[in-house]
Amino acid sequence: MNEVFLEEFIAYGVSIGAVAFFIIWYIRRGIRKTHIAEEKISKAKEFGLHEPVSLYPIVDHETCIGSGACIEACPEKDILGLVRGKAVTINASRCVGHGACFHACPVMAISLHIGTEKRGVELPHVSREFETNVPMLFIAGELGGMGLIRNAVEQGKQAVTHLAKKINKSIDAEYDLVIIGAGPAGISASLKSREMGLNFLTLEQDTIGGTVFSFPRAKLVMTSPMDLPLHGKVKLSETSKQELIDLWNSVLDKNNIIINQGEKVDSVERDPSLFKVKTTKGVYTARSVLLAIGRRGTPRKLGVKGEEIGKVYYRLLEPELIKNKNILVVGGGDSAIESALLIADEGNKVTLSYRSDSFSRIKPKNLERITHAQEQKQIEILFNTNVTEITEDKVLLTNQSGEKIELQNDLVYVFAGGELPNTFLEKAGIRITKKFGEAVLKH
Repeated sequence: MNEVFLEEFIAYGVSIGAVAFFIIWYIRRGIRKTHIAEEKISKAKEFGLHEPVSLYPIVDHETCIGSGACIEACPEKDILGLVRGKAVTINASRCVGHGACFHACPVMAISLHIGTEKRGVELPHVSREFETNVPMLFIAGELGGMGLIRNAVEQGKQAVTHLAKKINKSIDAEYDLVIIGAGPAGISASLKSREMGLNFLTLEQDTIGGTVFSFPRAKLVMTSPMDLPLHGKVKLSETSKQELIDLWNSVLDKNNIIINQGEKVDSVERDPSLFKVKTTKGVYTARSVLLAIGRRGTPRKLGVKGEEIGKVYYRLLEPELIKNKNILVVGGGDSAIESALLIADEGNKVTLSYRSDSFSRIKPKNLERITHAQEQKQIEILFNTNVTEITEDKVLLTNQSGEKIELQNDLVYVFAGGELPNTFLEKAGIRITKKFGEAVLKH
């Protein structure tokens, strides 16, 4: 009996010890994760990366169970972390609105917001069906706050699904729908319109791809699986912009969809129950309109003397053709950094001018690469500087102390972001509102 009791005692002791070991290991693991996340948050605040600039997640800590599913699902690095068993936002400014965390959370504790209490973001007013305050005038994609390719594709598809139910065929117009913009949202909307049998027209001021087309040739476009109408699932984790554009062209050609490229829309007017879409090539009438244009459709200019000179550009298309030039790149975002690195690879003398004292809103990999390029003297970085004048062979800048800097120059590339086309939207009657931390996606 004593032997049996001793064996049972030992067995219980081993079981309790194993459970205790697991509990201690789990607690220490949680403490370690908390310390790591808190250090990252501290560093993010130091470098100005904690404040969001676009769509970002907010976690309901009363609901969150700390599964970490949101962290695993996020394609970006260090956007979310765990602190004391709860998910927290670390580098909100680097979030690009994937929404993967939102869908991955098993207890629906995450919502996606735009703007903060202190810093509002201007967006056109749209309903859950993507309709603006102007009846039958819809918005999808980057203009509405969703810049990510997958989300823009989804919105373009959904917007057409909603508007198709409301089209009044008795209205005498040339088209059921005019789609403005052939980026991810516009292409998706065009395919969905064909699928639903709508009589539609798609207009693009540049070329197929929209904002994606303006990416440098070697830039990799990070995407999650997307569902293209009339094509199906597209599973791309990493691809070049040209491969993505080739795919879109292939799907459009297969479905006999022709997009009017190089045709800029000047205005959209409702008169009275139909729309008149005026372009650089004519006037079209439609029962509905979908705006699938980007926020960067109109690049933000520097507003300095000489900016109209032909050597000033606002996007980089073929860096491999630019060699042995004195080049100034203006800006401190990912586009500016990536473009400067591409140009530097071709043996050019590259100077990067940025108005702030550090790069605060770029991807960690880009920060590492630009720091290395500076250390290797491949790129000269001038922080706290502003361009004041551009001439045929020089560029003049001033620093924070008011000192003037003169550089020999052949080309200038400006990456200062884009301006929301407020005048165009307001002329169409669309109300623009400022979002101060409002939820865009919530369960």
